Amino acid sequence: MSVWVTGANGFIGRHLVRVLADRGNRIHGIGHGAIGDAERRRIGLEHWLNGEIDAANLNALAERSGLPSTIFHLAGGSSVGLSIAQPFEDFSRTVASTARLLEWLRGAARDCRLIVASSAAVYGAGHEGAIAEDAATLPMSPYGQHKLMMEQLCRSCAISFGVRSTVARLFSVYGPNLRKQLPWDICTRLQAGERNLVLGGTGEEVRDWTDVRDVARLLTEIDGNPQPETFQLINAGSGLGTSVARVAAILAECWGGTVSVRYSGIVRAGDPSSLLANDATLRALPFDWRIPVEQGFADYVSWFKDQIR
Repeated sequence: MSVWVTGANGFIGRHLVRVLADRGNRIHGIGHGAIGDAERRRIGLEHWLNGEIDAANLNALAERSGLPSTIFHLAGGSSVGLSIAQPFEDFSRTVASTARLLEWLRGAARDCRLIVASSAAVYGAGHEGAIAEDAATLPMSPYGQHKLMMEQLCRSCAISFGVRSTVARLFSVYGPNLRKQLPWDICTRLQAGERNLVLGGTGEEVRDWTDVRDVARLLTEIDGNPQPETFQLINAGSGLGTSVARVAAILAECWGGTVSVRYSGIVRAGDPSSLLANDATLRALPFDWRIPVEQGFADYVSWFKDQIR
C-alpha cells in the first residue's frame, strides 16, 4: 500500500512529502504544476501526476502505485483574496475536487483513510478567545465557505458510505518556502529597502501561528493514531495567539537595522480580528508543538535571505 498526497507541489505539501518519505513511506502525488525528475526525487516523491483530481487521473495513479492506504488531501484554494476575486475558481479547486475524490474513494478505495487540510477560516468572526471544534461556523469569505462545504462533503461521505476521514483545521501556517501572506510581504519590502512600513489592519489582529515543519509532523502523527470515529474533526492550532504587530516586530528585528511599522486601520474583507485554536483535542492525541514563533520567524528570515543571495 502507498500514501498519496494531493497538492503535493504546494507549500505545505512539499514539507509533508519530505516528512512522510523520511519515515520510509512510498509517496505519490497528484495536483497542478510540473516537477522535474531531479526535484521530484529531492522532495521525496516516487511519482507525480500533474493534472486534475478526477477519476481518470486517480485511476491512472492507482495503476502506477497501487491503491493508497492513506490520502492526504491538501489540494484546493489557498487564498482569501483570490477567492474573493475568483470565487468560482476557488469553488472548483476546493469543493468540486473534493467531491470527485470522495466519489472515487467510495467506488475504488473505500478502506483508504482520508486526512483533509481545512482552515480555521470556517469559523469566521465573532469568536472570543480559543475556538473549539464545535463552535459556530460563520465564514466571512468564499475561501472559508468553500472549506466548510468541503468538510460537509467529507462528513456526509463518512456517514453514508463509511469513507473514513479526519479533517484538520489549519490556522496561520508559515515557514520556509512560503511566498505569500504577511511574512513574505514584509520581507520583500525590507529587501527592497523600505524601512517605514505601513501595513493593513490595526496590528492587534490575533492569529494562531504554526510553523509548517510542525504542521507536516502533525499531519503525519494524525495518520499514525487510530481514528475513533468514521469522521473526525481536529483543530490543528497551538492555542497560542500572537498579534500581527508582534509578528512584524519579530521579522523586523531578525532582519536587522531600524524599521518602523504603522497600521492603516483598514481591515480587509474576510479577515476576522481573532482566530485562535482550542487545542484540547490535539493535545489528547498527544501532540506537542516544537517551534515557537520567535524561532520560526527567525528561520523564515534566514530562508528568505538565502533565496536572494
